[in-house]
Amino acid sequence: MAVLMREAIGDTLRRARTARRRTLRDVSRRARVSLGYLSEVERGRKEPSSELLAAICDALDMALHELLSEAAETIAESAAAAAERQRAPIGLRHMDLRIADARPVGQPTGAPMGVPMPGTVPIAPVSPALPRPVGAVRAAA
Repeated sequence: MAVLMREAIGDTLRRARTARRRTLRDVSRRARVSLGYLSEVERGRKEPSSELLAAICDALDMALHELLSEAAETIAESAAAAAERQRAPIGLRHMDLRIADARPVGQPTGAPMGVPMPGTVPIAPVSPALPRPVGAVRAAA
């Protein structure tokens, strides 16, 4: 599942706060936001307004554009990882997968279509029965 914007912003804020060795209490006082709400923002549970984000960034001595850029990078990395997981087969190795095609059973996948296997007799294609014209006379047997 993709990372939500509020989760990416919260993770970035928490990393910035802990890197600066600041406590939630200190940042909440400087940003004038409740300690509980700031904790919810950092955990990605609340969608903060742009004014609140600016106040938190000021309290952390961080530019708002830095916060948003780092959050955008987190989202992009998460999306790339999710796309990579979707490409990989689940529970199967790549060599175990086979592409369905019109080859007869037992035909090696490396052989071109229409080339019979060694030791087999090619079978002529069967054409559909043609309808008889109305009023056709049967030949006497």
